[in-house]
Amino acid sequence: MNMKTFMRKNTGLVIIITAVVSLSSFMFVRPANNPTFFLIGDSTVKNGRDDGQKMGPDGQWGWGHYIHEYFDSTKINVEDDALGGTSSRSFMNMGLWDKVLVKIKPGDFVIMQFGHNDGGKLFDTARARATINGIGEEQQEGYNPMPYMKKQEVVHTYGWYMRKYINDTKAKGATAIICSPIPRDDWKDGKAASRNMTNSYGSWAKEVAAQTGAYFIDLNTKISDFYDAEGETKVRATYFHADHTHTIEAGAKINTKFVIEGIKSFPDLALNKYLKN
Repeated sequence: MNMKTFMRKNTGLVIIITAVVSLSSFMFVRPANNPTFFLIGDSTVKNGRDDGQKMGPDGQWGWGHYIHEYFDSTKINVEDDALGGTSSRSFMNMGLWDKVLVKIKPGDFVIMQFGHNDGGKLFDTARARATINGIGEEQQEGYNPMPYMKKQEVVHTYGWYMRKYINDTKAKGATAIICSPIPRDDWKDGKAASRNMTNSYGSWAKEVAAQTGAYFIDLNTKISDFYDAEGETKVRATYFHADHTHTIEAGAKINTKFVIEGIKSFPDLALNKYLKN
């Protein structure tokens, strides 16, 4: 059977093949080239399943769940790669950062918030996710018993890990933004207790930003100021889950609002041009 006969007897098939080839060619020559806004962090950014633990608005929600609502989806992609329970150290050890890093391209943006899970014993048999306090070059070696490790590991300071995220991001031609951890529902003398940033993850995040030239959003202070104005009773009843760390939908949306305010506070931050009017 010659080609002309084949085409005449299989007109429908030829049309389908032609359409597929044309579409494939179109997709090949016009790849998606919008920048991506990546989010990394712990459960206060995104809980483990990002579903409010199937409990609706009163379940556990992170601020990363709502941030896409502020951006023009025709101009930028928003990808929340945070994971509940992670620290700045374990997010790397679990290979989560490598999976994000391989996708980052010039013109992208990465916002990061760690600290809530960075405290504790360095080689705890239950979690082994803690980092050394501070931003220096101190390190300690020991055996990490976690299923994703099960080997000797050199543990660094919180600042070391945060610098690596920032420097890796910059090396890919992307923009790094670091946030101080959101405050917990902890109070002292009627004021949000997380406000004290001396020798804390909030102050260390700020110092790392200054060292590396990354943008810094002081969520700790911004949200603490808001909590002080609202008052302890209202904050606890309106914005938090069943513990002092995790917000419900209302709290997550408030935190998202402050992240956006922080972004807008930097006129030279190119991320601003992708915000909705």
